[in-house]
Amino acid sequence: MKTSSQQDRNEQMYGLQDIDAYVENIAETISYQANGVSMIIAGLMSDAQEELQNGDNEGARKTLNIAKNILFRAADGDLTFSRGKR
Repeated sequence: MKTSSQQDRNEQMYGLQDIDAYVENIAETISYQANGVSMIIAGLMSDAQEELQNGDNEGARKTLNIAKNILFRAADGDLTFSRGKR
């Protein structure tokens, strides 16, 4: 279980109380199982672009932080970045 200070930090950085649970849920999605995290990261980046276009700089910052967290986990080998070739 996350401590209150961890939850507060996660909320400030990601807009989520538990980034680990969020990432665990990603690993169970059809998109991840079919493609790896590359398409999930691309989708989050598109979401951030839309947030910026709509003037939601704080939302965009948090969305990009989520994308970076997932990217770093893939770089560390905890998640698969891409499955197969195009």
